[in-house]
Amino acid sequence: HADRFTKNKNAAKLGCFGWLLVIISLLFIAVTFPVTLFMCVKIVKEYERAVIFRLGRLSDRKPKGPGLFFVLPCTDNFVKVDLRTVSFDIPPQEILTKDSVTVSVDGVVYFRIHCPISSVANVSNAHSSTRLLAQTTLRNVLGTKNLSELLSDREGISLSMQEALDDATDSWGIKVERVEIKDVKLPQQLQRAMAAEAEASREARAKIIAAEGEMKASRALKEASLVLADSPSALQLRYLQTLNTIAAEKNSTIIFPLPIDMMQSLMQRKV
Repeated sequence: HADRFTKNKNAAKLGCFGWLLVIISLLFIAVTFPVTLFMCVKIVKEYERAVIFRLGRLSDRKPKGPGLFFVLPCTDNFVKVDLRTVSFDIPPQEILTKDSVTVSVDGVVYFRIHCPISSVANVSNAHSSTRLLAQTTLRNVLGTKNLSELLSDREGISLSMQEALDDATDSWGIKVERVEIKDVKLPQQLQRAMAAEAEASREARAKIIAAEGEMKASRALKEASLVLADSPSALQLRYLQTLNTIAAEKNSTIIFPLPIDMMQSLMQRKV
């Protein structure tokens, strides 16, 4: 009932002169048939839809296609609308983050037209308008983020941009399917400062690890000295193990092992 009411309402808006032109077009078709058949029959592909205007007004609230449809010469004209997903790159934008850092960010947007009539009747150029809106939305969203959030939460930023773009372009008959942040370029001075900070942090961690290792090694050496002091034979075994380690290497070192007890007795005699 609603579609029938819409058709009757559109027909009533044509007026007497409009109906006269329509009747003349029909007579022209009848007189020149079948030559005008090539002018009246149009074809749109599976991924396209046709929005027909009759005397400047929408002839139907539903687009035509896919396949064949008919138009009246001299009174009808139509606009083809592509329903496939379209992608475009957002040019690099110089953005000032919330913590006053200037970065250059670019991205990519995927969208499609879900309402052909709205994309034709509500906006002059849906594709161009979406591109410009994507640039301003990128600036607005990233202007509320800190640099750390921008570098670590790209997925959340992309989702926020998608929701904002989808809400803004819904009246244009456009569905934004996906938004991705491609690259974040930092100033060279900031890159050097961050690299120096990261290097200093790594050196500090390395020194802490080395100090902890030396502390553990000193404790182990202390425990080993206590064990060797309680067992003199263990010290002799340690000497033999050291000699075995040195002998395994290919070198010209000559070692004369002397018992420490003999050295101690000699020193006592001198005293």
